[in-house]
Amino acid sequence: MKDLSNDNIVHIKQNNIEYLQFRRLLEYKELVHCYTLKNYDFDVGSNDTYKIKKNAIDINYERLANSLQISKNMLLRPYQTHTDIVKCINTQYNEYCIFPKELTNVDGLLTNKKGIMFSLSYADCTPIYLYDPVKKVIGNIHSGWQGTLKGIGKVAVQRMKDEYGCKASDVLCFFGPHIKKCHFEVEEDVANLFKNKYSYMEDIDNIIEYTRKSKWKNYISYRYNKD
Repeated sequence: MKDLSNDNIVHIKQNNIEYLQFRRLLEYKELVHCYTLKNYDFDVGSNDTYKIKKNAIDINYERLANSLQISKNMLLRPYQTHTDIVKCINTQYNEYCIFPKELTNVDGLLTNKKGIMFSLSYADCTPIYLYDPVKKVIGNIHSGWQGTLKGIGKVAVQRMKDEYGCKASDVLCFFGPHIKKCHFEVEEDVANLFKNKYSYMEDIDNIIEYTRKSKWKNYISYRYNKD
């Protein structure tokens, strides 16, 4: 794979391990973060598939944790189902947790506790990384088209404000690799859902673009108020 580094991200390749990191987040030494690339196998759709692939997935998490110089036991992974549910993790699990029952149907995690590592999975959905360097709160959010329609990014920032006293103006927001408008083609029913919800946006017709019979290209990004 070619080097994907640019002004915003750095592409790490070492010992057959590859991932991306945001240059801005690397300025905060208290943080550890990455977006793993395709040569890793963390594809776990359910507890059943995790049981089948458990050995390989556990080994990959161990390799990644070693590369990041952290403990695999810090890792917490929710069972994602395209909701707008964002959970605050205020106690440490102190063990390696894949799909704990209390994190079923959860697509976003927040914490201000040290020693907790969130792992979420994305296909073409949008990864949203949040960090408040003032309150020391981190967030990891999974936003597919359903989560975007439900406003999960806004839900996450509001929870940071309500639960941890964060100010939206302090929150740094980073979008990981995800499908672009040029490849995200939807039917009329999905296009209309977004048009109806975001009709107040002046450029909505440029964002949701009619391309051919019964097909629209759709791309909605988040815009946060600075309050």
